[in-house]
Amino acid sequence: MRKFRRSRPEEAELDITAFMNLMIVLVPILLLGMVFSRITVVDVVLPEAAGGEPDQPPKQLELVIRAEGMRVDYPAGILLKAIPLNEDGDQDFALLSLVLQEVKRQLVEQGIEKRDITLLPEPQVDYQTIVSAMDTVRSFKALVAASMVDAALFPDISFGQAPEAEQEVVQ
Repeated sequence: MRKFRRSRPEEAELDITAFMNLMIVLVPILLLGMVFSRITVVDVVLPEAAGGEPDQPPKQLELVIRAEGMRVDYPAGILLKAIPLNEDGDQDFALLSLVLQEVKRQLVEQGIEKRDITLLPEPQVDYQTIVSAMDTVRSFKALVAASMVDAALFPDISFGQAPEAEQEVVQ
């Protein structure tokens, strides 16, 4: 009688060089990608619902952004300062910053701590103009102890829709 000899199965060798090559290339690429991708988030709050006494007008600071210029209203709907376009035909954010600094100074003198503002852009106002307006109303550059710092103006920003422009009646 013949004996059958079982052959021992050979152990397979695991070849991971291709995987190691992939990791050597992939890890630095992912690390570099983390450095260059940065997302900035600006918190935006919704306007509070109207409450309290109906005969007391809300003391809301508003910035209406139109294609022909901006206007600062305080209290809501009452024109405080109209800001026309500058000589280049762009929105004048430098003048807006000065106006808001003066508003903030007067509010502090009256003992009012106001941190909120409502932006009311028209639908045709482009995105970059809205972002620049947000940057302008949030802070301004101030010189403190021989260094430039960002001083807060109105960091709590709300959004709304611009009211209809008043049409002048020609008779």
